[in-house]
Amino acid sequence: MKAAVVTVGDEILIGQITDTNSGYIAKALDKIGIGVFEMLSVSDDRQHIIDTLAFLQNRVDVVIITGGLGPTKDDITKKTLCEYFDDHLVVNEQVLVHVVALIEKAMQRPASQMNKDQALVPSKSTVLHNAVGTAPGMWMKRGNTVYISLPGVPYEMKYLIDNEVVPKLVTEFERPYIIHKTIMTYGQGESLVAERIEDWENNLPDFIKLAYLPAPGKVRLRLSARGTDEILLRNSIETEAAKLDGLIGDIIVGYDENETIEVVLGRLLTQNKLTLAAAESCTGGKIAQVLTSVPGSSAYFKGSAVTYATQAKIDILGVPKELIEANSVVSAPVAEAMAANAKKIFRADYAISTTGNAGPDKGEADAEVGTVYIGIATPTGVYSKKLELGQPREKVIERAAGKALEMIYQEILKN
Repeated sequence: MKAAVVTVGDEILIGQITDTNSGYIAKALDKIGIGVFEMLSVSDDRQHIIDTLAFLQNRVDVVIITGGLGPTKDDITKKTLCEYFDDHLVVNEQVLVHVVALIEKAMQRPASQMNKDQALVPSKSTVLHNAVGTAPGMWMKRGNTVYISLPGVPYEMKYLIDNEVVPKLVTEFERPYIIHKTIMTYGQGESLVAERIEDWENNLPDFIKLAYLPAPGKVRLRLSARGTDEILLRNSIETEAAKLDGLIGDIIVGYDENETIEVVLGRLLTQNKLTLAAAESCTGGKIAQVLTSVPGSSAYFKGSAVTYATQAKIDILGVPKELIEANSVVSAPVAEAMAANAKKIFRADYAISTTGNAGPDKGEADAEVGTVYIGIATPTGVYSKKLELGQPREKVIERAAGKALEMIYQEILKN
């Protein structure tokens, strides 16, 4: 089965808001064996919407439209659907009762006529109950294609997808199985990883596809299997994934989309009852942000000192001024002093530090732009590593933070 996702709204096309709905819908459909064939964003223009609906008819099995269902004049999706389906709007009494009750309870005022007009739906549509908002979802069919219209407000869209759309699609259609498995790797680039697993990739079964999803400092490998025999698909994917452990086991940190380095590091620290601190310069708090994004991180993360300026390294971390003058603020000795002192100040078992030139210019340091030193303080000593991360600035910061977490993870793992 194939689906298309259409987002309606000028605010998306001019970059005023970011479309997060399409990704959520695609993941939900993928889980039930419906692949997204196309994603489109269209303007609040009736002819543009009609042309898009006509273009997709019979090309895909399902079209999910979000947006344009509000009560104001610029929300034209319902009227445009009526035009496309040669239909007219009627009052749905169940929706009307829900809208009035919701407005009176939430707003503590009588529902206006504009609010009540939310209960107007195309007469040929099947209404999908929106328990968390006033705009109902609508299910319509033309030719071989089902059209599903949903509100653009993300939490309303998510409710309808999870509670109305997906259950109805499962009931209405026979679907193939689509099974995914993600292998999370850190520390090597896409091309090097590809070289190491080339023979394995060339011998994958025809029904299993491999995708490389690279990001600074990490590569996700996604195995996807599609077919009608769920047990065969799952067993085959597990078998192929297990082979990777012997090929690239040294850089694999997890086997799930959510097994990021910060998650597995946090689990490792928790299991061994260890604590971690950080001293950040060029990463500007990125390491702390990533670590604290994991629920429960307060059990092992003591904190981070963001000593961006040279004087802050002296005043807050106690890095000797003479050490900085002799070696430059971007240097191995300074990175090591930052990590060692952070470990002491926060009374942690381990500490990591970053100092470098993220760019666009050298600032207070002598090192070339893109140069970063990462310091690691352990219960028994301290060491550092020099990285040349190039540009742009955002890439340097992200890769430095990722590499620091990878290094501390490997350090704790080997001990």
